[in-house]
Amino acid sequence: MRRLSKASAGLILAVALGLAGCSAQYRVHGYVPPEEDLQQIVPGVDTRASVEDVVGVPSTAGVQDDSGFYYVESQVRSFAWQRPEVVDRTVLAITFDGAGVVENIVTYGLEDGQVVPLTRRVTKSGDGNIGFIRQLFGNIGGFSASDLLNN
Repeated sequence: MRRLSKASAGLILAVALGLAGCSAQYRVHGYVPPEEDLQQIVPGVDTRASVEDVVGVPSTAGVQDDSGFYYVESQVRSFAWQRPEVVDRTVLAITFDGAGVVENIVTYGLEDGQVVPLTRRVTKSGDGNIGFIRQLFGNIGGFSASDLLNN
């Protein structure tokens, strides 16, 4: 049996680590309740409180009139230097009627449409593209001596 030299062993280790670093990494974000938990929810009977007890607090709730609970789970693939890519997304929507009773339970996936980026939107200020110096000196000439003396 022949022994490997230190240089050969180091080269094999470097190649193995390099190949391991090039494998895709998958991360799961969010939560969608399992099907067996969803089977316990009865439309027309269960309420918001009972849904929270059975499947947990939702990722997000309906903006208008608290119309529904939404549970979102995304699987993201990262590979080497490439930008992370959403490879699977599941959205579970539980809608309620005006009395807060479960109306419907629907599950959506990527096959139902496009990937919707889940990001926070930030409202930009009304200043537009006015630079700092322009803002700083913008009020020069806007005052008169009488404005200052009429205190």
